[in-house]
Amino acid sequence: MKKLLLATGLSAALLMPSLSQAATYEIDTQGAHAFIQFKIQHLGYSWLLGRFNTFEGQFEWDAKAPEKSSIQVTIDTASVDSNHAERDKHLRGSDFLNVGKHPKSTFKSTGYKATSANEGVLSGDFTLNGVTKAISFPVKVVGEGKDPWGGYRAGFEGKTTLKLADYGINYNLGPASTEVEIELHVEGIRK
Repeated sequence: MKKLLLATGLSAALLMPSLSQAATYEIDTQGAHAFIQFKIQHLGYSWLLGRFNTFEGQFEWDAKAPEKSSIQVTIDTASVDSNHAERDKHLRGSDFLNVGKHPKSTFKSTGYKATSANEGVLSGDFTLNGVTKAISFPVKVVGEGKDPWGGYRAGFEGKTTLKLADYGINYNLGPASTEVEIELHVEGIRK
């Protein structure tokens, strides 16, 4: 009987997914555990902060083989939210996001290079306002593990700075306002 229990336990352990195996994760936008935020100077006097409320995506992650990681995200640009309705209307227009012509912005990774156990550089193609550019930026593993609902989650954060003119956005907000900082905070649920 002991041999049978031991064999059953060993079989179950071998068949259970490792806490750190290659897996696909759905970005948790339903639970509001993911954020895409931006920050840009206003005339060089203060900061304008905002976010995109609607986006979706997924990523592949394996802590044992981080170089195989990937992510893809699609942003609904009309969901831009700077906490000011008139400004958001302007941001959606042709001076900035041109959402009537380009309703989606996307990022699709092309590579990941680990620089330490919990940090790396993510590269990929970012499309905004109908323009696609290759970008790279540092990312950090925030953590991963089981959640209280029987699932498994992994979280990351990354930050980059983009030149607006690179994406055909040439509206003059002053010389201090030619770049926008983008922050991505992602928590994914393993499928």
